[in-house]
Amino acid sequence: CTVVLYNVRKNRQAHVLNASRKSVTCVAFSPDGRYLATGECGHAPAVRVWDLQDPMASGAVQIAEFPGHTHGVNCVAFSTSSKYLVSVGSQHDMIVNVWDWRANLKLASNKVSSRVKAVSFSEQGNYFVTVGFRHVKFWFLEYSRSAKFKEPVPLMGRSAILGEQKDNEFCDVVCGRGEAADSTYAITRSGLLCEFNSRRLLDKWVELR
Repeated sequence: CTVVLYNVRKNRQAHVLNASRKSVTCVAFSPDGRYLATGECGHAPAVRVWDLQDPMASGAVQIAEFPGHTHGVNCVAFSTSSKYLVSVGSQHDMIVNVWDWRANLKLASNKVSSRVKAVSFSEQGNYFVTVGFRHVKFWFLEYSRSAKFKEPVPLMGRSAILGEQKDNEFCDVVCGRGEAADSTYAITRSGLLCEFNSRRLLDKWVELR
């Protein structure tokens, strides 16, 4: 129930202490490094956001807490702007939630049909990608619709076209940046690095082993 932060330059450690005493199952830094999101497991697990402005001096300060999962949280990720946070539940939960964490709002939610192992936001922040066993899915966000109805709206998801790799297990994912912003990269348990294009098609892959 503790996350250790290590400052390489100063050779010093700081600790993020989870007061709930539940085991931390996943962590993610905001792109600017200011915030840390954690997920946990156990009864009524929460997603928490911590302010790391000066963790070596005053420690990390919890500034947000979100319920909405059962049993556990598998992965969390911030959007590029740090405004939005996505959390994905464990295999006994199977819920994907999107939060406007500063406003303490759940914007969108949906279920997945397989265990998700990783998640990554696009550079533009208008979609994110989840991966798992026989699973690569692009989720598209409608922030204006969420704001209009003042309640969570269903997440719209579209599966990637996996072709020959439809039976593979995808372990991690990252959305491209800069000139590669239209591409999404995922790695499989069998050691393939896969590239998906803007049409969600598995365009190419390379064997890493």
